Amino acid sequence: MQRLLITIFLFLWALRLNAQTNGSSGDLFNGLTKKITYDKVIPPYGLEVTFDKTVHIIFPAAVRYVDLGSTKIIAGKAEGAENVIRIKAAVRNFEDETNFSVITDDGNFYSFNVRYVQEPEKLNIEMKELISKTAPGKAQTTGAGDVYLKELGKEPPAAVNLIMNTIYKNDKSDIKNISSKKYGVEFSIKGIYTNNGMLYFHSQIKNITNIPFDIDFITFKIVDRRVTKRTAVQEQVITPLRVLNNNQTIRGKSVARSVFTLEKFTIADNKMLVIEIFEKNGGRHQSVIITNRNIVKAKLITNFNTK
Repeated sequence: MQRLLITIFLFLWALRLNAQTNGSSGDLFNGLTKKITYDKVIPPYGLEVTFDKTVHIIFPAAVRYVDLGSTKIIAGKAEGAENVIRIKAAVRNFEDETNFSVITDDGNFYSFNVRYVQEPEKLNIEMKELISKTAPGKAQTTGAGDVYLKELGKEPPAAVNLIMNTIYKNDKSDIKNISSKKYGVEFSIKGIYTNNGMLYFHSQIKNITNIPFDIDFITFKIVDRRVTKRTAVQEQVITPLRVLNNNQTIRGKSVARSVFTLEKFTIADNKMLVIEIFEKNGGRHQSVIITNRNIVKAKLITNFNTK
């Protein structure tokens, strides 16, 4: 009996050593585990790098995070471009594969396996954004995973981007009376929308003069209705979380539109929201006033335009 027990023990020990040597199927650990199935895995892209050439990867949104698997490769944002990563080998002829991962501002996660070659076939790569529709009132991207960003809370960045694009492409004029027109420039709010605790402001600037209108900055402020002297205490600045089509210059005889995403808020009866646009090196500043009545009438976005 003792010899049988020793034989069984040696057999089980050999099985364990074999699993550790040849790789586990995912269910052989010291504690209770659940096997990760392939439908839970984001497949990595294959990438080739070399020492004497740089590979550039263009993402559909600004890069928020980069993590390299080893010191055999180096990577960084291209100077002056938030959505371009440059990557190359840090040492010549490394043999083992390594990897790196990227998270972009639209909430997508990208994974890459990297190997060394003398002459990479692909030096400039564009990562396309794939958008699909799901149930009414919901949206997501496909193929790259969804990452939630702190400033957007529980709302996926992909859904926010899709809603902004829908508002922009539909180009509806749901509000008629919120506008400012001075010096040949007209600034107006075409619509206020909401979805999952976010507010979306659709704005338009029309320049009917021949002189370009260069935007210095735009502010969203909640102020007292009866402000005689502006102070820091009387103003509450609201910073947009996202901007679609962030125009810097509106050429002469042209129209430009933008969509701003803000965290949900309401306004007390004795206060108002003031949106101001300041011209760079000019005096054609514009401002509009929005009341709580306008905010609470925000339209719900349910149908998404993916074309």
